[in-house]
Amino acid sequence: MARRKFLGYLVGGSGLVAAANVGLLGSPPEAAAAVPTAPVPAELADLNDVLSAAALPTSQLITVEVHEDGTASFELPRAEVGQGITTSIAMIVAEELELPLDKVDVSLAPARPELLFNQLTGGSNTIFAMYTPVRVAAAIAKGALLEAASNLLGDTVDALQAKAGEIIGVGGKSVTYGELVSKAAVPRTTPREVVLKPVAEYNVVGTPQPRKDARAAITGQKQFAMDLAVDGALPAMICRAPTVHGTPKAVRNAAEVKAMNGVTHVEQVPTGVAVRAQTFGQCIDAIRALQVDWNPGTAEGESDESILAEVHGAELPMVVPQVPVLTETLDYGFEFYTRSGSPLEPNCAVADIRADGGTVWASAKSPIAAREEIAAAVGLPVDKLVFNVVEGGGSFGRKLFFDGALEAAHVSKACQAPVRLMWHRADEPRQGRSHPITTSRIRVTRLADQVLTYEHRHTGVAVDLTHGLGEAITAGAAKLPVAGNLTFAETIFTTTQYLPYDFGVVDQLLLETGAHDRFPTSAVRNVYSPDVRAANELVVDRLAERMGKDPYEFRMGFLREERVRRVLEKVAEEGEWGKRMPEHCAQGIAIHEEYKGATACLVEIDCRPETVNRRIRDARTGPLVTKVTFAVDPGLAINPTGVEAQMQGGISDGIALALTNSSHLADGHFLEASWDNSAYTRQWNTPRDIQVFVMPSEHPPGGAGEAGVAATFAATACAYGRAVGEMPTYFPINHKEPLHFEPKSFVPPVPESPTDGLTHTF
Repeated sequence: MARRKFLGYLVGGSGLVAAANVGLLGSPPEAAAAVPTAPVPAELADLNDVLSAAALPTSQLITVEVHEDGTASFELPRAEVGQGITTSIAMIVAEELELPLDKVDVSLAPARPELLFNQLTGGSNTIFAMYTPVRVAAAIAKGALLEAASNLLGDTVDALQAKAGEIIGVGGKSVTYGELVSKAAVPRTTPREVVLKPVAEYNVVGTPQPRKDARAAITGQKQFAMDLAVDGALPAMICRAPTVHGTPKAVRNAAEVKAMNGVTHVEQVPTGVAVRAQTFGQCIDAIRALQVDWNPGTAEGESDESILAEVHGAELPMVVPQVPVLTETLDYGFEFYTRSGSPLEPNCAVADIRADGGTVWASAKSPIAAREEIAAAVGLPVDKLVFNVVEGGGSFGRKLFFDGALEAAHVSKACQAPVRLMWHRADEPRQGRSHPITTSRIRVTRLADQVLTYEHRHTGVAVDLTHGLGEAITAGAAKLPVAGNLTFAETIFTTTQYLPYDFGVVDQLLLETGAHDRFPTSAVRNVYSPDVRAANELVVDRLAERMGKDPYEFRMGFLREERVRRVLEKVAEEGEWGKRMPEHCAQGIAIHEEYKGATACLVEIDCRPETVNRRIRDARTGPLVTKVTFAVDPGLAINPTGVEAQMQGGISDGIALALTNSSHLADGHFLEASWDNSAYTRQWNTPRDIQVFVMPSEHPPGGAGEAGVAATFAATACAYGRAVGEMPTYFPINHKEPLHFEPKSFVPPVPESPTDGLTHTF
């Protein structure tokens, strides 16, 4: 933020195109306390630093273009999946270019292999990594326009003012950007040095703005993959195995099903049996009619109990250093069950694969790797496959993988025709990507009012990270046997997890068990942080109780970072921490530090019997969070409205993880088969009172997409423990209760299409 001059380029050609060349942002924080904790890797260089450093070598390939109609455009090499980054990036361009926001168009770039590590969307890294490169490119474009206007108007550049898409000279003479574009163009690429606009002079960035695509979204004009008009692309779906990762052996009645009304193709593909038809309803009917012999899956006969026992068996031992004789040792253990990472939009893609080339349209967070792997899978040279990135209806990390796009390409090749592939809702929790079972074991030693050591062993089924950094090199490295995927897992854990308290010697380690592809897993939203933070904050509550201190005051006494202290103070004040609550109701408070920002959450929960046992048709009820007070310091908030919306989404996530949302594994398959079964936070479990405070900050922009989850999960868990008088040790708290739904069939793998929708309305 302190740097004044940056180097960039004017790109040679007939139009005005500007690019950036920038250095790494970020610096390690400082801390000091009575019993200080030494900095860990995540404090010195966190995941945002790692991802941003990887993107730096190709930052000059990211360009802002000004057009003769006076508008500007930017192809964003990241995936918009509802987080609002296209609006935020447009605000940055508009600010630096001095152009009205409605004259800036941000689209999604297709797969660009030359960008290498610079086209991966993950780790809430987009704004942190792109803030400066986009500003530099826009500022260079503005500088070129000012130089062209100086020649045209006869004034010095210093005497000119750029404002609202015009250059205004001495005496009020003006010329529009559009009129200057051809004059500002350069014949060959030339380096330019530029001074960026001071933050104090911002009038767009930092102001609340509605999303640029909001009207299109609510009027149905926004284009997702399933909305694209691709000639000849008919609906396609896949009949899947009854157990996890089962594969087709033989189809007994392919000819009979192909003769069904509307069906054009029945083809065997690596992940199942594909059906192509005139409508999705006809695809569903055909899938239900198929008779398939299946090969065993990768989790035959496994259950929650067997996998949990395996994870416990793999846990690393504690190694407590030498401590004084009178030191008290405290041990805690927690279990976290599988939860689906499926977003609201079903996994889908459009593909047209031909003998001489192909095109795929899909929402993808790692499109470079997607293009390379899909081309290899269908036998095409990489340069003969076009991968177009389409806006997605959510992700939760799910779209770091491109299995839907890969399947669409397989199906299109097998059918020798374009397809619009869509997963059925029943496919998502059963065969889609999930966050797997994990455990946390914590050992703390304390002497009087000081914590001397804090050990945390986090263990779980391997999270598949073989997308690498979004291209072939690291994706290939992650697939290496024995340590490939684990190396990536350890890197992500080490660069994201650290304890924001002065607890003496702190040691947090990860171990993952099993092959990365044994279960379909992925880095579900916030990856390791929700489980780790919930376990840590529950233990902090226990330590406060052990020392006879208030949970809030205890945290304030041990916090290491001033910005964390500020958000914690804010929620305590605004949420009225410590106020009297009815019996079986309580408050919980928690903090989290990640993504170059800090969050704090105060939750109020109602666990009274009349609330827990309330009956709502087809609902999973239980304890009710009645109020959430949330504060976030995300660094400079590009769009405070967008940050607030992201926190609200994260709050719903965190409540679900604590109370209701999980997947049940039994006999090699997951029982959940729809959003009806997966008890994500619903309207009846949503707090009626949510306050989000976006704090002013002196720090550079950080990440907001995942920042609301961990603190909310932890605060909800702490509130629940205080309300019932017993610390919860597994999550969600209702996982072991009787199922609230009747499991749908596994053969056929999808239910019949409903024809009684009106009977399900309220």
